[in-house]
Amino acid sequence: MAAKILFVDDEPDLEVLISQKYRKKIRTGELELVFARNGAEALEKVRDNPDLDMVLTDLNMPVMDGLTLLAKLNEIDPLIKTVVVSAYSDMANIRKAMNCGAFDFLTKPIDFQDLEITINKTLQCVRQLKENLRLRQEKEEELRQSEAREREKAIQLQRVLQDLQRTQAQLIQAEKMSSLGQLVAGVAHEINNPVNFIYGNLTYVGDYTQELLDLIDLYQQCYPNPDPKIQALIEDTDLDFIIEDLPKMLSSMKVGAERIRQIVITLRTFSRVDEAEMKQVSIHEGIDSTLVILQNRLKAKPDRPAIQIVKEYGDLPPVECYAGALNQVFMNILSHAIDALNPHNNKRSPDEIKNQPSVITVRTQVLNLDWVRISIKDNGPGLDMDVMGHLFTPPDFTTKPVGEGTGLGLFISYDIVVQKHGGQLRCCSEPGQGVEFVIDIPIVQSDRAALKAS
Repeated sequence: MAAKILFVDDEPDLEVLISQKYRKKIRTGELELVFARNGAEALEKVRDNPDLDMVLTDLNMPVMDGLTLLAKLNEIDPLIKTVVVSAYSDMANIRKAMNCGAFDFLTKPIDFQDLEITINKTLQCVRQLKENLRLRQEKEEELRQSEAREREKAIQLQRVLQDLQRTQAQLIQAEKMSSLGQLVAGVAHEINNPVNFIYGNLTYVGDYTQELLDLIDLYQQCYPNPDPKIQALIEDTDLDFIIEDLPKMLSSMKVGAERIRQIVITLRTFSRVDEAEMKQVSIHEGIDSTLVILQNRLKAKPDRPAIQIVKEYGDLPPVECYAGALNQVFMNILSHAIDALNPHNNKRSPDEIKNQPSVITVRTQVLNLDWVRISIKDNGPGLDMDVMGHLFTPPDFTTKPVGEGTGLGLFISYDIVVQKHGGQLRCCSEPGQGVEFVIDIPIVQSDRAALKAS
């Protein structure tokens, strides 16, 4: 590749002399010469020839002198080496040029042998600088590529770690919910048999009691003046009160037994947490069964008031889903609301609690032919924006104190709704305005799976 040199001098004969001197190197392609008459013209040549290797310039020129040109060349490209030329008597300006970054100098009249030596020395320096620059750029590019590879490895490792964390969280939570489901199912089964026995016999007890009461009434009609011993027993036992209260007691027992039967049915509904198959279920039954499990946490305690549940249920169709997994989501979100309300109540006065009791509102609605929405909202203290950004992140983040939570619940809930059901789970909150979790899920999962497969 030819070395390119810019000669800057206002003497017109210099261009002819230099071209004549280096005609052979020009012809063989070793050199390419560019000429300018002053500094301003030289700057234009520099812009037109970005591959210049060196500039040889006179110091004393019209329009723009050599010192000004030197300063501008240093700003444009430090790799361009400049050799200044001036009369020996102008040594002060030559010294100033060297101090300003000139590579070398020549004195007039130019000795062509000195010129040859200076050009060779300058070009050798330029070639070395360019080679060093090339090697440095290669090293920098290698370093960038290496850093890019390492960053990609780090990203892949981070993804693997997140997948492992997600899998670990899912296994832990699934095991917990499966154990809870088995426990609830076992309790429900143990309670179911004696409750059915009691409930079934209460009907007969009621009938028998009524028959006995009818018999006593008939006896009193036929024998208005019983034996004194019988009369004394009637008075001691307050027979009239027993006759009046006994049917009420039996009715109350029947209502209680019915209530226990309903609780058992609800527990069996919730115990589907370990079912793996997808099926059409009632969303409302799943929510109600979860509320039964959480009932003890909703009741008033000596250290906290009761939490009211407001149900605003829409007319939902059966939804095809993993019933147990969705119950798990309801459990996690409702537990999150309870955990937010209880500490909030500890900071409020009795009058504040009375005027604004703690409420969790559960609202359901049909969005369209394909989607339903479940909203769970509390009127607690709300969340800050920095907390909102971490709610559904992997389980290394939790707002709960040590020993009170792992941070798995909402992370797992997001995975169940979004990944397992192709739905959406989002949180809406402002400080002081409570928290609302909104779940949108498809009514039919098989259509979604078919669409995904296609």
